[in-house]
Amino acid sequence: DALETFGKRADNVKYVINTHAHTDHYCDSTLTYLSGATFYPMKAGQVQTMGKYTVTALSANHSTCKEAVHFIISDGERCIFYGLDGAWLLYDEVVAIQENPVDLAVLDATVGNVPGDYRIFEHNNLDMVIQMKQSLQQYVKRFCISHMAKTLHDSHEVLAQAMSEQGIEVAFDGYETEV
Repeated sequence: DALETFGKRADNVKYVINTHAHTDHYCDSTLTYLSGATFYPMKAGQVQTMGKYTVTALSANHSTCKEAVHFIISDGERCIFYGLDGAWLLYDEVVAIQENPVDLAVLDATVGNVPGDYRIFEHNNLDMVIQMKQSLQQYVKRFCISHMAKTLHDSHEVLAQAMSEQGIEVAFDGYETEV
């Protein structure tokens, strides 16, 4: 549905990776629809070459799914850290970022600023994201948040303004950026 909504062609998708098997991240029928793409199921510690990209899977801190991973994706010139569905980054993730300076880090921000929310044990709130940015900014050029629960955040405009003051971009449906 998203491909149609945003005017993208399924036959342009070449590779599919996935953080974990929860239904808001994985769907067999989507893989069937993307029949021209190669799906790479990856476990923590695996490194896979996909065309010009090298993808490294790292264990993620997502308590309801023990196999959850985050990714470092590099084409040899640019590097992305993709860390959705996970709370505080694990030590191995931090070391990987330090060893592979990142152009763009996409971090989970599910919980918003809801105090005492149980989901912080598997997702980030905004304060957690800000603290990670402060700790990693010497290794990461740009930060972006995604995976925001609509019921736990202010409007996109309010959120984007608040996070821009912290030097953090806010993704939205259809968001595109260049690294």
